[in-house]
Amino acid sequence: MSRKRGFVYMYDKFAGIIEETDTGFRFTYDSDYIKQKDPVALSCTIPLRDEPFESAVLFPFFDGLIPEGWLLDIAWRSWKISSKDRMELLLACCSDVIGAVSVRREKA
Repeated sequence: MSRKRGFVYMYDKFAGIIEETDTGFRFTYDSDYIKQKDPVALSCTIPLRDEPFESAVLFPFFDGLIPEGWLLDIAWRSWKISSKDRMELLLACCSDVIGAVSVRREKA
């Protein structure tokens, strides 16, 4: 069963979906993204493929998008998000980040 999910964009192109599941996390590339001319993998640890990636913990690549330090403190206080709820922090803080990848609550 899927719980929370985020729509992942690479250079503002829809690339796939990250989901929180009962057993951890799943990331699946969008089939249209993979089929486009010269698709770019999110990272070396999440190469392009049709099969979903599964992990008991939030993938380090996505966890690295979450702010740290004083900026994370602001997120905790402003949105009342537990520091242990990495998926909610990803969804709340990573829709407009520096870099090529963003994670949004809704598909654009």
